[in-house]
Amino acid sequence: MSTPPVHKRKGSVMGTVKAVLWGFLGIRRQADYQRDIARLNPIHLMVVGVLMALAFVGILILIVNWVAG
Repeated sequence: MSTPPVHKRKGSVMGTVKAVLWGFLGIRRQADYQRDIARLNPIHLMVVGVLMALAFVGILILIVNWVAG
């Protein structure tokens, strides 16, 4: 079974978010990782990853301002 070209991969938004969250945790089964590689668009993964990282930093800043304020 060949994998489709990167620009033709159509993964779900929820699947992309779940893959990024598992990546943030650093735990993932090898079979799930391989399935994500075959299905998900790497550009979507990068966009969701950057947005979630910015959201994480923003939440940390809000918590620090709340505690220090």
